[in-house]
Amino acid sequence: MEDVKIQLSALWVSRLLTGFVGDIIRFHEPGYLEEIISGELWGDMPLTAEIMLLMAIITVIPAVMVFPSLTLKYKANRRVNIIVGIFMVLFDLSFLIQAILGMPPYEIFLAILYLVFTALVVWYAWKWPKPED
Repeated sequence: MEDVKIQLSALWVSRLLTGFVGDIIRFHEPGYLEEIISGELWGDMPLTAEIMLLMAIITVIPAVMVFPSLTLKYKANRRVNIIVGIFMVLFDLSFLIQAILGMPPYEIFLAILYLVFTALVVWYAWKWPKPED
């Protein structure tokens, strides 16, 4: 049972770190920081405080999931990882679609990794056998 907790936690850490890698690479794109500062990151859509809050929430979900994955009891742990994992799969799938539709190749690669890590969270949680105790 403890192995699945560690695997889930490691998958969340992997998803988190991969997201950070993407952020670091993006900061090296010419003009990226200027777009953020000017609030024109997504063309016509202004980069508001509310959008930044939403981005912060999405970004910290993997970090927040590390501790509960290690400490929650089986039933709650399994449910939380499946529910949050499915949400993140949907989010990461939408990002992959955006990446395919016009982002640089590294974004497509990272989007695939995001999706693999979150899909594995759902898979491991779904297949987690009930403890016998």
